[in-house]
Amino acid sequence: MNPDAYCEQKAAASGSSFYHSFRFLPPERRRAIVALYAFCREVDDAVDETIDAAVARIKLEWWRSQVAAIFSGAPQHPVAQALQPVVRAFDLQQEHFLAVIDGMAMDLDLDRYPDFALLERYCDRVAGVVGLMSAQIFGYSDASTRVYARDLGIAFQLTNIIRDVGEDARRGRIYLPQDEMGRFGVTSDELYQQRVTPGFKSLMAFQVQRARKFYDEAFAALPAVDRRSQRPGLIMAAIYRALLDEIECDGFRVLDRRVSLTPLRKAWIAWKTSWNY
Repeated sequence: MNPDAYCEQKAAASGSSFYHSFRFLPPERRRAIVALYAFCREVDDAVDETIDAAVARIKLEWWRSQVAAIFSGAPQHPVAQALQPVVRAFDLQQEHFLAVIDGMAMDLDLDRYPDFALLERYCDRVAGVVGLMSAQIFGYSDASTRVYARDLGIAFQLTNIIRDVGEDARRGRIYLPQDEMGRFGVTSDELYQQRVTPGFKSLMAFQVQRARKFYDEAFAALPAVDRRSQRPGLIMAAIYRALLDEIECDGFRVLDRRVSLTPLRKAWIAWKTSWNY
């Protein structure tokens, strides 16, 4: 299996909504974004699928060496090999790949976030800089698009956090800011016990409102001249905003289940959104 085929398989196997937005890209840009997505999946799996934190750290350090090899060497991993021509073609920055790894490393150091300031730093590393690299691959002509891309990446990560509250709690991680949990009278034990209290619903409504604000600010920052080229991100945003609506309509029942959209609905939203840009 060649490196591009490996990345394609990795992206398809994840079942992510992102995959639906990639279909509208020309071949070269599609190969590039799939390789970037595969990189994010690999470093995320290095942490999430490794029980021993010490082993996970070793894996992340190895990925740092692969990033160095992408930019000045001979990478070994097929994803790194697929990325080598991509970083040259689209002028991607080494520091952004390392920032993603730094974000994944935060999961080894923290299982709670005292406030949103620290959570936003995490979201920026694992998703904001990915938004920047994605915008670079999609192409843009106005520098304001970088503001849009970063805010959109953070909005995506906040949506993931809202969707995965129960799943993360079962793994011993709570991404909801601790000070906000206290403000709404929600305890960690209630999350572990899957208790959907009035306070929890109010807390989650607050989180959804914040995520929507990031989407709104991202859209406001996107110049009209770049809307067509940034269509994949806008398609993804439409899918993720529909997911937020679904979570809200379901009464924020995210502690004992994973709310999701069907593949057919995602495909429909992607097709419909593509015609608007």
